[in-house]
This record gives sequence, structure tokens and C-alpha cells, in this order.
Amino acid sequence: MKARFQVAVGGWRLVMNSFAHWEEVPLFESEVAEADFWAEYRPDLRLMESAVAVSSEASESVTITLRIDPRMLARIKRLARSRYLNYQSMIKQWLSERMEQEVRER
Repeated sequence: MKARFQVAVGGWRLVMNSFAHWEEVPLFESEVAEADFWAEYRPDLRLMESAVAVSSEASESVTITLRIDPRMLARIKRLARSRYLNYQSMIKQWLSERMEQEVRER
């Protein structure tokens, strides 16, 4: 988190810090700590562009059928709703995170 940049807001100049890797975002102990972090730090432009590039690959998706216990699906949908996510998107996110974890552990 070394890069610094200036943002002009209503006549004020704010100096912000940026980070180049998602791993640089800490785990927060409270919402106040998280709000303080995001008030001072922003993702580097290249990091944001890479996130957009990855999501464009999603348009090349394949439809699959997956059988899930109805109670498990209901729990997944509730959890996704509490996070303001589509449950299918959340499942894809979980699968992606787990794949990355498996690759790192090899």
C-alpha cells in the first residue's frame, strides 16, 4: 500500500492511498474499522481493470445441472440474500475461491 493519489472533492484535495493486491485488505474487527480503511484506501486502477477482465470471461459460461438438497438450497438462498447477492453468483464465487485455494495448496 505505497501508492498515493489525490482526489478533488468539492474544492478539497484528498490524498488517498491505493493497494495493488487484494491480499493487502485486512480482516476487519468492526464496521468502523472497515469504514476507516475504505475512507483512506482505494484499489489500484490495474487491480480494478483485472477484476473487470475476469468478469468478461463469465460471458463464456456453460449451463450445468446440479442436484442439491432443497433444505441446503434454501439455506444458500437465505445466506445470499443476506449478502445482497444472487445465490447462483455466490455459488460461483465459492467455487472460484475454493479452486484458487486448491491450486495454492499444491
